[in-house]
Amino acid sequence: MERKRFIKTLAIFTMAPVLVLEACKEGNKKNTEQQAKAAQTYTCPMHPQIVQNKPGTCPICGMDLVPFDKNNKDAFLTLSESQVSLANVTTMTIGAGALSNVKQLNGRLATDPEKTVVISTRVPGRIEALYVRETGVKVNKGQPLYEIYSEQLATLQQEYLLSAAQARQFPEDARFQQIEKAARQKLVLYDQSETQINQLLQAQKISPYVTYYAPSSGTVAELSITEGQYTAEGSAVMKLEGYGELWVEADIYPSEAGAIRVNQAVQVIVAGWENKPQTMIIQFINPSLQSGSQLLQVRGTIVNPGNQWQPGQQVNILLPVKAKTDALTLPVDAVIRDGKGTHVWIETAKGKFEPRKVRTGMENFESVEIIEGLAAGDKVVISGAYLLYSEYVLKKGADPMATHQH
Repeated sequence: MERKRFIKTLAIFTMAPVLVLEACKEGNKKNTEQQAKAAQTYTCPMHPQIVQNKPGTCPICGMDLVPFDKNNKDAFLTLSESQVSLANVTTMTIGAGALSNVKQLNGRLATDPEKTVVISTRVPGRIEALYVRETGVKVNKGQPLYEIYSEQLATLQQEYLLSAAQARQFPEDARFQQIEKAARQKLVLYDQSETQINQLLQAQKISPYVTYYAPSSGTVAELSITEGQYTAEGSAVMKLEGYGELWVEADIYPSEAGAIRVNQAVQVIVAGWENKPQTMIIQFINPSLQSGSQLLQVRGTIVNPGNQWQPGQQVNILLPVKAKTDALTLPVDAVIRDGKGTHVWIETAKGKFEPRKVRTGMENFESVEIIEGLAAGDKVVISGAYLLYSEYVLKKGADPMATHQH
């Protein structure tokens, strides 16, 4: 009996170390898993300051939190060729070049008065036929516009036929020649063409109906008569406007007038045609303020091919105010601005991109000057920079400039 108890006790002491060792291993394994689980943190793609150790949603924007490795402290991103292509990441080598700063003036298109023709009646009478009945209609030079019935014109025609017959009957009498010439001139003053007068002379028949033709091409802007209406001599009939060239008018403050001069070239951007800027020469600067305002007016002319623009449309005038010839410049979209500062992305090796803090200077609508942070020859990302920014936030869980030291 004592022998069995001894053997049992010996077995227990022999197995105890093994059991203790296995228990320790199991405990260490659980601790390692717990530590790994605790090391996993989550952040918001839009608000990297939101960090927590479990999945959830962002308390600011409501987006799902994404995991990231907070132990990854590398201040760069490495992308494969397929990732670069998919993200449309392109680069350029920065170098010195010209950069001009511009001031934007708000303007408008207006009709050029030199291309405007007002048509009026030369004789009193009744509008017998009106061939153009509405505004906005385009007419060509020589096109019939209206027919008028005029008894006074018929009287002048009869007078001319009599004087012409007397001049033919007495060709050597200078007095009859002068009378015939004076009668002919009266018809010319009543807007009768040489062709119409010769046709009258050949037909030997008066006609109180006279057709008037367009003196130039244009668009009917105003129509002042109706068919059957009686008109007096000199009454306005219609106004034709030519839109082949348009005025560009802009308002400026007197303090800005010093930056503008006559014969200066500027760029004009018509609303809706931003990709087709037009070059304009400043032709006139009004020396006096507009009535009821403290503004001056500047004006120029642009060509209007195919009448694609209309008077009244809004335009922007880009006025150069400063220029540099040796500035380091980048496209505006290459520069990222956030609460931590301004930075760009540079490619330091193939597929390796890192943020670089920069300081900007002069800027226009297309380019921005880099004063500090880059040197000529740096390879800078000009498209896809915002995707790199987002990828960095997702992988690192922090703003690229939060811990960046330049």
